[in-house]
Amino acid sequence: MTAGQIIGDRVRLRPAGAADAVRFEEILSRPEVARWWADAEEPVAEQVKYLIDPEEDTSTFAIEHEDATVGVVLAFEKTDPRYRHAGIDIALDPDWQHRGLGADAIRALARHLFTERGHHRLVIDPDAENEQAIRLYRSLGFRAVGTMRDYERGSDGTWHDALLMDLLADDLAGAGPDVRR
Repeated sequence: MTAGQIIGDRVRLRPAGAADAVRFEEILSRPEVARWWADAEEPVAEQVKYLIDPEEDTSTFAIEHEDATVGVVLAFEKTDPRYRHAGIDIALDPDWQHRGLGADAIRALARHLFTERGHHRLVIDPDAENEQAIRLYRSLGFRAVGTMRDYERGSDGTWHDALLMDLLADDLAGAGPDVRR
């Protein structure tokens, strides 16, 4: 999936490029982010390489606010007509959290995936212990589907559960009538 910039109420999402590598590494290396993003077997630099050059069905966007790159958000698409949907993943610099920027980025990307890309359902899968993220996703209209046990290996080398959450276009809080069916 390729897309141009996406404008939210307070943030701008623009396609990520090589120039974002250093900033993305800074963000993913912050302990508050690394706790949820780090991989025991893959260094942050390798994760950033994937963000900069993702697989064909994935797009990476830099989240910008007031001319600063404050985070990174990904969208991946499953295009099989029987299971067509999109997923989102996000990391926001802790210095910019609790200001509504993550919510705005997710809402803008979700709106784009629903209206421009034609998806009817989005998924997100935070660590089951990431209460802050789960609260945010619920406030946007995501609903818990179930716990995926031992879903992801954490930075500590142990397996962690994740909460699978999904969102339908009609559920997106604050999306406006252009998204609802």
